[in-house]
Amino acid sequence: MIRRVAIVGYAQSHHQHNMQKTREDMVFEVCKEALHHAGILREDLDTVITASTDFLDGRTISNVFLSMAVGAFLKDESKVEEDGTFALYYALMRILAGTHDVALIEAHTQGSTFNPHQVACYTLDPLFDRQIGVLNDIAAAAIQARMYMNRYNVSEEHLAMVAVKNITNASENSYAHRKMPDVTVEEVMSSKIFCDPIRELTMSPISDGACALILASEERAKEITDKPVWIEGVGSCQDPYLRDRNIHNLDSLQRAARTAYKIAGVKEPFSELDVAEVSEKFAHEELMIYEALGLCQEGQGKNLIERGTTRRDGEMPVNPSGGALGADPVCATGLIRVIEAAKQIRGEAGGYQVPHVRRALAHGQFGICAQKNAIFILGGNGS
Repeated sequence: MIRRVAIVGYAQSHHQHNMQKTREDMVFEVCKEALHHAGILREDLDTVITASTDFLDGRTISNVFLSMAVGAFLKDESKVEEDGTFALYYALMRILAGTHDVALIEAHTQGSTFNPHQVACYTLDPLFDRQIGVLNDIAAAAIQARMYMNRYNVSEEHLAMVAVKNITNASENSYAHRKMPDVTVEEVMSSKIFCDPIRELTMSPISDGACALILASEERAKEITDKPVWIEGVGSCQDPYLRDRNIHNLDSLQRAARTAYKIAGVKEPFSELDVAEVSEKFAHEELMIYEALGLCQEGQGKNLIERGTTRRDGEMPVNPSGGALGADPVCATGLIRVIEAAKQIRGEAGGYQVPHVRRALAHGQFGICAQKNAIFILGGNGS
């Protein structure tokens, strides 16, 4: 990248179901905390970008009601639909363009207000799929899981092992929603089934939550903090509509990762990355994500989970924070992954800190069967 850009501050809520706060209060608190974490004032911001959807917020042009809460009063302000990593991408471009130096990015969803699984139905073809009423995001994920499992001889136990890893990791994360420190493979496999093989504990919980992150140009970043987390590479791509794509792999994620790796100069992701924070809405997706990110060969994701490679103490830790299976405030989930990756680099992850993290990957997604994907490669001063 011609102009270096760094993460200089961040904050997130304590994600939970049915948070007893208004959306405005929830957002205000994380934005205020992010500014405090960076050690700057609202007056230092040049631009503010929010991420949500009108469907999930339950009102049209929903960002207009949050302008005060996010500190955008008399500021350049914009909104990006869906996942917060896309808003981060937009903010990054604004700084790289030289039009702004400091940006605040905020993302949120209160899943208890409007069920995200019901809302997801509105992304389906309105003339066919939506009218029939059979397909939804869970049913589509079940089809994807079975296609992937049958193709590569993946068992339900493999999915349960992913769930156990992430849910156990989440128990060390004070911000996570789902905390089950003693969860077992048997418990996961006996949890309520929604659409075979998707079970309650192999899919993300419906969460309320918000987060905020502050970006700065190299000049301002060095003035703000002595621990900047640099954005070294970025990539984004999306697949066609559900019926027009192969869902047994994640093509758009693979392309996004390749772009990010090229920009960051990453040639061997397994050996060059120290940790990855990925948005796995369903347990089977994490195995597919391993493969799309080039951490293993196609169809070999199950080997990484079997060997414990992606455990917090493994060779390539994935989701030490618990990932989306630990908390999923939909539009904030990807941006939370960026924050969690930055925390690992700065050594601020507490009980789930991975030792000696110099370079990390963060992933956000949106859409049925992980249709849209964004990748960020982050590095500290020593990377």
